Amino acid sequence: MSPTTTIPLTDPALARRLEERLAVVEERLQRAVRQADRLADDASRHLVNAGGKRLRPLLALLTAELGTADRPEVVEAAVAVELTHLASLYHDDVMDSAPLRRGAPSAHEVWGNTVAILTGDLLFARASATVASLGPEAVRIQAETFERLCLGQLAETVGPTPGQDPTAHYLQVLADKTASLVGTSARYGAMFADCSPEVVELVARFGERVGVAFQIADDYLDLASDGAATGKTPGTDLREGVATMPVLLLREAVATGDERPGDRELLALLDGDLSDDAVLAQAVAGLRAHPVAEATQRRAVELANEAVADLEPLPAGPARDALVAFAQALVVRAG
Repeated sequence: MSPTTTIPLTDPALARRLEERLAVVEERLQRAVRQADRLADDASRHLVNAGGKRLRPLLALLTAELGTADRPEVVEAAVAVELTHLASLYHDDVMDSAPLRRGAPSAHEVWGNTVAILTGDLLFARASATVASLGPEAVRIQAETFERLCLGQLAETVGPTPGQDPTAHYLQVLADKTASLVGTSARYGAMFADCSPEVVELVARFGERVGVAFQIADDYLDLASDGAATGKTPGTDLREGVATMPVLLLREAVATGDERPGDRELLALLDGDLSDDAVLAQAVAGLRAHPVAEATQRRAVELANEAVADLEPLPAGPARDALVAFAQALVVRAG
């Protein structure tokens, strides 16, 4: 399925252009992950061949529509952000002990942790080489984004510091670990399409907000889905002790006395040993049936609406309409 089919575009010409350019990005991705070593080649192709939404390159192509969209640098930038994303997934799955990614066994399940980590490093190297062809400013932006990806993962791993608001900590984790690369995708597209600095900054802000909304929507989808929609095992974050938005909202309700009957028992279950699949399924079902699930969905929609409001200064037209549809599609999928 092409990524554009999940976004209701009202302009047929724009839809055709995006389909064609995404096909070029896909072909370029396949070449970018090619390795001379057989093991490295198989492992590097693993997630590319598994498919994916290609949301980051799509966003780069969309924001490029605000300028000179057919410049070859736009495609290279779209490839670079997807390579960076793919590389991060190899590392994330090792850290999260995730058995599935995009409906297929995670790389570490097939080849072990060491090969998976090194494959992620290889893809980061290929992303860096691609960005290097785009000039020093692109390299600087990539380095800053990579730093934020690492800081976000580190903050998630160690958790909030004493006295720090857990929800604020989590939102910062999402901003760094997920939204920073989404914002860079939007920035690159406009930047290499020769948009004005004002437009570049505007779409970068839009991308960051959308990135956070996307991840919060994922928190809801992880509860509402049986795993077929996400390609991941439901509740993986819960098992690893990651306090997602529904859990944070539940903790907040208990801490403030705004709890419902059974909330403390559900929280105790979440804080216990979730290594058993049946116990994990029970925890997921408990959160799914709780009002915190719908509250999480509402927060995702609110953030997406804020992102759409950021687009108001842009001229009306197919490009702005497509960006609005992009933001809405990321959270409606959780509806």
